[in-house]
Amino acid sequence: MGVEIERKFLVDHDKWENFEKPAGDFYRQGYLLTEPHKTIRVRQTSDKGFLTIKGISVGATRAEYEYEIPCVEAKELLDQFAVSELSKVRYKIPVENHIWEVDVFSGQNEGLIVAEIELGSEDEKFNIPDWIGQEVTGEDKYYNSNLTLLPFKNWK
Repeated sequence: MGVEIERKFLVDHDKWENFEKPAGDFYRQGYLLTEPHKTIRVRQTSDKGFLTIKGISVGATRAEYEYEIPCVEAKELLDQFAVSELSKVRYKIPVENHIWEVDVFSGQNEGLIVAEIELGSEDEKFNIPDWIGQEVTGEDKYYNSNLTLLPFKNWK
């Protein structure tokens, strides 16, 4: 079974703004299914597409199956079948033995910046860069699928 072990953190906006980072990649991401226990996502980048199926999270772990698909098919699936959608720019930042993926959201989620790190086990040790803020692993409102339904701009 495919498994994802991922921890999620908010990003300090001021420190992130001053951090020297590589170019980011624009992601268009939509959901064909968003239920509490499973999601089916389509993601389109500038040159690739992905179909991803995720299960319910238990701690920082959940089932995940991801398949690369042609970019044109990702666009067609998003245009014809997505029930909700978001966009973001993703930055991949290497820190020692890990890659931090930092998502700077746009549209209805503009102003939200979230960093994720994938791990080999839930208790794996890792270094936290100074631009990382509060941990939000397991907080439902920060799941991308939920951000398409209740965007950051609508939070109180």
